[in-house]
Amino acid sequence: MNTRETLSVTDSGNLQIGGVNVKELASLYGTPLYVFDKAYIKNICAIFSDSIKRFYGNGKIFYASKAFSCKEIYRIIKEKDLGADVVSVGEIFTALSSGFAAEDLCFHGNNKSASDLEYAVKQGIGYIVIDALSEIDDLNGICKQLNRRQKVLLRVNPGVEAHTHHYIQTAKPDSKFGFSIENGDADIAVKKLVNADNIDFCGLHCHIGSQIFEKTSFLIAVDKMTDYYKKVCEVFGAKLSVLDLGGGFGIYYTDADPKFKYVDYADYIKAICEKLNDCVKSKSINKPYLILEPGRSIVGEAGITLYTVGRIKQISGIKNYLAIDGGMFENPRFALYQAQYTVLAAEKGLDKPTKSYTIAGKCCESGDLIAENVKLPEVNEGDLLAVLSTGAYNYSMASNYNRNFIPPVVMVENGKSYICVKKQDFNDIVRNDI
Repeated sequence: MNTRETLSVTDSGNLQIGGVNVKELASLYGTPLYVFDKAYIKNICAIFSDSIKRFYGNGKIFYASKAFSCKEIYRIIKEKDLGADVVSVGEIFTALSSGFAAEDLCFHGNNKSASDLEYAVKQGIGYIVIDALSEIDDLNGICKQLNRRQKVLLRVNPGVEAHTHHYIQTAKPDSKFGFSIENGDADIAVKKLVNADNIDFCGLHCHIGSQIFEKTSFLIAVDKMTDYYKKVCEVFGAKLSVLDLGGGFGIYYTDADPKFKYVDYADYIKAICEKLNDCVKSKSINKPYLILEPGRSIVGEAGITLYTVGRIKQISGIKNYLAIDGGMFENPRFALYQAQYTVLAAEKGLDKPTKSYTIAGKCCESGDLIAENVKLPEVNEGDLLAVLSTGAYNYSMASNYNRNFIPPVVMVENGKSYICVKKQDFNDIVRNDI
């Protein structure tokens, strides 16, 4: 467990987050329940934002909102002076409906439709990240029709393979994202953008993967991206001013991962900024406006999920199944790519682990598991279970599979809690049925 001031086990063995006992939260709001530590989110946002200003100056953090998107998170990051990257018109609409400024949004996606692009342009989106050749033609035509100009970044693939799960490596030569620098695809896209009459081609973008702990991959990416930045300006005559290096900073899930504190993330930003400053000087390029896009590292460890233990099935000599009132409908990440988590008996935090359990969900799927071979104290039906570091890609990926309710989302801070995404009811389940 990566403890902090706002996440700890009390002297009585109870898990506490944001100054609130999780037993109290379960009693107030029921389970399953997503809980977010607001102070952690605000503090990590401040660390990222202050670091880019301190070590580089000319840049901004854009929160990767695919990690967790709702009105409240956009209000928080707006308050901390962050922009946001968005990957759908739904995320754009959510951000705008929370009062977020359109010019502080960066629109990503490898298959943005013409209607998606038109919506984004009409809203006055800050940047659109180009990820397909035909997208250039569509966007150029839309801008002409609307008599607008649109700032764009080109997503390129620098060929840096970060050490992470192959499903979340995005800069391999074989990736659905971006244009490869190595095979010349990026050059073709650059030429097309330079000749687009209604588009302001102002920068490059890359993202090398997710859940990355080592700095070397990021530094190699900076080197390769500045090389290509220089080429695009000098060889193709583009007037670039923006370099977006994406995100991908890792977080703690289990004891196999480092236990990062705020200062550790500041060190990542410092290393990237110092490398970029060096490249700008040594390669004689104009100092670009730097964008970084952390998502998981802002909300991942801020979130936990609470469950109530249901049936316990002991298969003699084989396995102990511990069933919870949630499952793959509110956390599909284990089923998708065997994501690992720390699981706690939330009211027995000081008790010695004596038994191994497989945590099973309630869906009609054999693969509906949250964790396997978890060491816990003796657990009984009705006990409260907590799964840590569920703030990223859990609520975002949740569904009504088996017509289960997507849990509510609660924010906690300074001993108080409030709902920011309400609990579903039966009407929500059948709302769109004819």
